[in-house]
Amino acid sequence: MKHAILALTLAFALVTGAQADPALRVLTSFTILKDFAEQVGGDRVAVTTLVGFDQDAHAFDPRASDIRRISEADLVIVNGLGFDPWMARMLASARFAGPVVVASKGVTPLQAGHAPGHEDDGHAGHAHGDADPHAWLDVRNAMLYVDNIAAALAAADPAGADHYRQRASAYRARLAELDTRLRARFGALPEARRTVVTPHDAFGYFAHAYGLRFLAPAGIANEAAPSARAVAELIEQLRALKVDRVFLETLTDDRLIERIGRETGARVGGTLYADALSRRDGADTYVGLMEHDLAMLAGP
Repeated sequence: MKHAILALTLAFALVTGAQADPALRVLTSFTILKDFAEQVGGDRVAVTTLVGFDQDAHAFDPRASDIRRISEADLVIVNGLGFDPWMARMLASARFAGPVVVASKGVTPLQAGHAPGHEDDGHAGHAHGDADPHAWLDVRNAMLYVDNIAAALAAADPAGADHYRQRASAYRARLAELDTRLRARFGALPEARRTVVTPHDAFGYFAHAYGLRFLAPAGIANEAAPSARAVAELIEQLRALKVDRVFLETLTDDRLIERIGRETGARVGGTLYADALSRRDGADTYVGLMEHDLAMLAGP
């Protein structure tokens, strides 16, 4: 009798253990894609990311262990639009033969530094004509990301297709509500609050979607350095516009924006998030990141 009970207990443990295993091992290039995959996949997926929280994808330096992680994945998700070009080399090195999802598929790209309402200031850091890769900063583009990821998960795991569709639908509803709230809050801002100064050229889609004007002294990559002339011209422009606040970003050097603030009399209005999720300020999910930036830009 004891042996029978033991056998049943072991069998139950094996069955429940098997049920607990995720159906898919998913690897993403950076944290925002990781959050999207987790929101859609739920407990049917185990998601890891190459570029982690508070890390800069523009400066990512792959290790041999990262190649191994790719080879162990069932599905890989990349941003595309030139944001994570190192992924192509890594996929080739890993001889990865599984599906690779370009999350930004279907997005209408904006040209770097030339989005409506967005200006670069003669900085280095991107070639004009290149696409701006930060498409997720328009929530309606984020919905396209979610659709692409949901379709890829369903194709890779047909048994979970209904699960992915239901979770994607619920998450899209949250994103639609967020988008409506962003448009209402920014739409109510006075004109003087619609010019935003940030360190690098990341917010073109945000500006285009929500009716703001972003000025940035540096380029697409966080390490891009603006010329002295570009900085001086930006300072004169901000004085003429009477901009009263400038914003820091995570992953960028604060000193340039702090200097611009001192020379224009503008105060530092807070820190914005763009390129990565963070363990700080509630920005550890995409929705949390966008809500934080909304609070910084539209708050008192």
